[in-house]
Amino acid sequence: MMLPNTFSTTIITTAPALPISPPAAAASSSPPSFAVGRRPRSSFSGCRCSSSSSSSDMEASAGTALYPAHRCKTIYLVRHAQGVHNVEGEKDFAAYKSHALLDAQLTPLGWSQVDTLREHVTKSGLAKKIELVIVSPLLRTMQTAVGVFGGGNYTDGASASPLMVEGAGNSGRQPISSLNCPPFLAVEACREHLGVHPCDKRSSVTKYRTLFPAIDFSLIENDEDVLWEPNVRETNESVALRGMKFFDWLWTRQEKEIAIVSHSGFLYHTLNMYGKECHPTIAEELGKHFANCELRSMVLVDRSNLGSDTSRYNFAGKIPTGLDMPSDVADEKQAEEASKN
Repeated sequence: MMLPNTFSTTIITTAPALPISPPAAAASSSPPSFAVGRRPRSSFSGCRCSSSSSSSDMEASAGTALYPAHRCKTIYLVRHAQGVHNVEGEKDFAAYKSHALLDAQLTPLGWSQVDTLREHVTKSGLAKKIELVIVSPLLRTMQTAVGVFGGGNYTDGASASPLMVEGAGNSGRQPISSLNCPPFLAVEACREHLGVHPCDKRSSVTKYRTLFPAIDFSLIENDEDVLWEPNVRETNESVALRGMKFFDWLWTRQEKEIAIVSHSGFLYHTLNMYGKECHPTIAEELGKHFANCELRSMVLVDRSNLGSDTSRYNFAGKIPTGLDMPSDVADEKQAEEASKN
């Protein structure tokens, strides 16, 4: 599906970055396309005070904005845990072009990072709030997603398919259950930079379905990876604009609390593009590189009626016409009557 070429959402940081240190020793619409649209507007279109306040009061309020709650979603952005390509690439950057790192899997340290983040989201209560997990369809992101947000250990004879089978991707891990956890949806629009680096080339959906039976791959159109090219690397701006289309697409979803497990480059370039509309302090916070298995919570704001939700909590009251009429309404009516005479 081709998305509109304008970008109308805003991301606002709601919590500080949460680096995760390793321990010692559903029916949906089509995903966004990869077509590049125009850059976002440079001016911020939040609410502004129009009363006769003093200039100092105006300056104090100029950095704030109000939005209806049903025009907001909370998203939890996670970079995958340490992969074998991260280790080899740190030793020698040329290793990123090695075909031995095709669709790189997590390292043992990466799995320790997964366990640490899982403990955090469980203890903090976040695990119970998330309604959907969207994951980039690469081995390392899917291992991270199911390890952090999946159910407990899977046992033979369970009533549902496992999220991950035993040992998937040379993990040496026990199978992971799909019970008592949110649904998982694979979406290609939140993949890492496309092209050149074999670690960023995905395997076939057929293979993935055998490793991650309970992940929904229905939004991926091609079994094999047709997006990755061996000789052309996607530009940073293209990644950022693809990311903004992806966040706009989230308004086709009904869920309000969504975890997204993605990649360093995708998150870095997308959030830096959003940061162009923010105060420098917020832009700096958005624009930091993600550590492996880092989680950051954001608020996604619908500024241009991209979504169609209505509030479940709003209640339409009735302005009284008698003695209880609000004074401001009475003043307006009096002025209106005076203008007629």
